[in-house]
Amino acid sequence: MDLVTVGGYAAMVVCGVLILWAGVRAARNQAVVLRQLILGGVIEVLILMQGVAAMVAVLGGREIVEGPVLWGYVVVALMLAPAAALVAIAERTRWSSVALIAVAFALLVMEYRILTLWWAGT
Repeated sequence: MDLVTVGGYAAMVVCGVLILWAGVRAARNQAVVLRQLILGGVIEVLILMQGVAAMVAVLGGREIVEGPVLWGYVVVALMLAPAAALVAIAERTRWSSVALIAVAFALLVMEYRILTLWWAGT
């Protein structure tokens, strides 16, 4: 298993944890807390690690079936976590938790799609 796959699985697991945690806080009518934003930062680091590993593999000669689509997913995924953090900081109601759920779910789906595109190249 390569670093892109490991990073993708790890990011998906952390996204799932964040979805559950933010869901509990939203159900309790609570806003996002700093620890959740730190967990979002962990997701960001995992996606960045995955992107760097993919870049190294491509520069090393690995073929990618739909390169522009894969890189588009990676770039947008890297932008979503900071955007969610800005919303969470600006909106101090339960809706910040709901926004975090939406972004974490979107990242989870994007990570799945990144992995399917990555595996298609093997």
